[in-house]
Amino acid sequence: MRRPRRLAVPQPDLGDSVIGLIGRAFDPAVLTPDDRASERILDAAVEIAGAVGMRRITIDEVASRAGVGRMTLYRRFGERSELVAALVVRETRRVLVELERAFDPSAPLAEQVADGFVAALGLTRSHPILRRLADHEPGRLLSALNDPDDPVFEVVVGFAAEHVRRAQISGEAHSAADPAVIGELLFRIGLSFLLLGRGALADGDEASRRSFAREAIMPILQGP
Repeated sequence: MRRPRRLAVPQPDLGDSVIGLIGRAFDPAVLTPDDRASERILDAAVEIAGAVGMRRITIDEVASRAGVGRMTLYRRFGERSELVAALVVRETRRVLVELERAFDPSAPLAEQVADGFVAALGLTRSHPILRRLADHEPGRLLSALNDPDDPVFEVVVGFAAEHVRRAQISGEAHSAADPAVIGELLFRIGLSFLLLGRGALADGDEASRRSFAREAIMPILQGP
């Protein structure tokens, strides 16, 4: 039987800040348990967090919903703070993988942008934790992102900037533009859609979203 892996980095006091934990997902030294029971536990925690918020996750409710005993949960995750950390790390990595899979890097840039934009909008509204943050706790989201000591802003912008840089190397994006600046602008656009769920694009179909990406986002990348 495969032994479950615990978080490799000590978690002394993780609190309830979802945003403050996201940066850990980019640290390859941080490992989360990945055996079948642990996956059920984390799936149950996602459902609970989406329904009532991260602050109200309890060991008892997660164990009950996952169909495991408390000791099984404690053996794999330890205290509640470690469970929350593992949850956020796993879900952040899942979202990033889904975004990466959403577009073909060999396709024309316009198609990559359209595919990525549609996927990002879908994820922000379909993922239980992201949806709850946007609908019920937008202040916490913005407060964390405005914290100069929080790494998430830089991490997400860096993720976008790297894709811009690749497009510049291939000749499809404006080569004189600063990838970090464009990455930040794309992040701010995406954040506005996360926090402001209303509007034509929020309620529109995929075709309208793809059209917006080609007509409004592509010119940012291509430059004058």
